Amino acid sequence: MSKRTPNPEVIEFLQNRRSVLIKHLTEPGPNDAELNTILTIATRVPDHRKLEPWRLLVIRGEGRDHLGQKLADIRAKKHDLIPQQLEIEANNFKRAPLVIAVVSSPQEGNTPIEEQTCSGAVVAQHINLAAAALGYASQWVTGWSCLDKDAQKALGLADHEWIIGYVYIGSTEDLPADRARPDLADKVTYFV
Repeated sequence: MSKRTPNPEVIEFLQNRRSVLIKHLTEPGPNDAELNTILTIATRVPDHRKLEPWRLLVIRGEGRDHLGQKLADIRAKKHDLIPQQLEIEANNFKRAPLVIAVVSSPQEGNTPIEEQTCSGAVVAQHINLAAAALGYASQWVTGWSCLDKDAQKALGLADHEWIIGYVYIGSTEDLPADRARPDLADKVTYFV
């Protein structure tokens, strides 16, 4: 049995990780090998009964244009959008070199849906952590398309699936100042 040893560098990394707003993400994005590393790390999450109740959609290159236009068309059918809003929607995925959609794909059985959803949320956070460890910036966001049935169909989701979030990944020169963090005294209760 191997002994685990402390890793202060990882602790410091975790204490300093923060999201970078999408508007500050630029090229370059991860190359194929880095993307594979991100995806591999993303799937190393707690997963009760090994259900793998999630999957990942990689959106990059021209796929960003195609999917953005599909979702813009769906949104335009449901809402009166002015041309500027339609353009913003169509260009949504082009705001970063890489976007990974984390899909909740719950499995039938004894594991509660809520627990399966939590596993998928950890996948999204692992994407953030892996991207940061590779020197990239990222932001996990949601939006109307996460729960919209027509958008889900355009994304190729099954009826029982939905989007936990989109993780936008790119480079940045603009590291944000750290925001105020919770006071542990307000958030932690000790039972003794």
